[in-house]
Amino acid sequence: MQSGLVQIKTAEGTWVLPPSRAGWIPPNAKHSVLFCNAVSGYSVLLLPALCQSLPNRPQVVGLNQMLESMVVRSAGWDQTQLTAENRRIADVIIDEIRTAEAEALYLPMPTDPRLVRVAEAILRQPDSKNTAEQWAKVGALSARTLRRLMPAETGLTFVQWRNQAQLNHALALLAQGERVGDVAFALGYATPSNFIVMFKKAMGHPPAYYFSGSQRKDVR
Repeated sequence: MQSGLVQIKTAEGTWVLPPSRAGWIPPNAKHSVLFCNAVSGYSVLLLPALCQSLPNRPQVVGLNQMLESMVVRSAGWDQTQLTAENRRIADVIIDEIRTAEAEALYLPMPTDPRLVRVAEAILRQPDSKNTAEQWAKVGALSARTLRRLMPAETGLTFVQWRNQAQLNHALALLAQGERVGDVAFALGYATPSNFIVMFKKAMGHPPAYYFSGSQRKDVR
C-alpha cells in the first residue's frame, strides 16, 4: 500500500492497513474491505496451493523494498502463462510474506456476549471519555470482570483494547484529512504532542509521515 487507508474486517476482528504496510488475507477467509479514502497500491492474488506455508489468518506487515519491488514487477506479467523467471519472483514474494513480522495493527473482537456489547459500544463511540466502570455497565458486568475477561478473550487488556480501538479511529480520521490537533482533542488528549507521542510509539513514525503525502520511499 502506497497511500490511503484500508480496513480489513473479519468475524475475528479488524486489521488496519496504512501506507508503507502490506496486508495478507489467506484463501477462503471471509472478509470485507473498507477504503477510508483514495487508495493507491498493488494487489497480488496467489493460488491456494501456493499459500500452504503462509499464515492462516490475515496480517499486516511492513512493506520492505524487496517485497514492494517484486510486487511491482509482477503487475506486468502475462497472467495466462508464467515464465520460469516469474515463478522465481513469485517464490520471493511468498518468502517475504512468510518471514515478515506481523505488526500490532489488529483489533481482535471478543466472543462473550457481554464483552461484545462493550466492544461494539466503544467502536461506536471511540472518542468517549467513559471509565472502565462505566463501560462495564454497558455489558451488565463488573469492571473487575471486564478487566479479567478481555485479555482472556482477546489477548489485550481492556486498556490496550480501547487504546487500539482509538488508534484505528485516529488512523481513519487522519486518512480522511482531519488535522492532527483535531484528532488529538477528539480522542481526549490534552495536547497534540501527547497524541503524536502515542502514535509514534504505536506506528514507528508520527502522523505526518503517513498522511502528509510525503512518505519517503526509502524508509520502511
